[in-house]
Amino acid sequence: MTSTSETSIPTIQKFIAILWPSFLVAGFVTVIFFMVFEPNMVLEAGGFDEINILGAYTIAFFLSWLSMMTCCLLTAYFARPCEKICREFQKSEPDNS
Repeated sequence: MTSTSETSIPTIQKFIAILWPSFLVAGFVTVIFFMVFEPNMVLEAGGFDEINILGAYTIAFFLSWLSMMTCCLLTAYFARPCEKICREFQKSEPDNS
């Protein structure tokens, strides 16, 4: 039987598994959003007349990346094995015996 240290995923791989898909989807979402909505109209509607179009693209990309990163992070959190969660919970509970 293999130990947990042999089967655990390295931390850098966990970060990449969250950041890379969220980056790709954020790029796709930003392109689709600005295909539907004109950047100047969005800026004027929000009262941000002083921001140029490149700034609008940048802000939209990073906001969508943050949103997608949150989704990926929550997916990774809830995809953890139940046994690991139960062990962590049992360790944190005080022993009443």
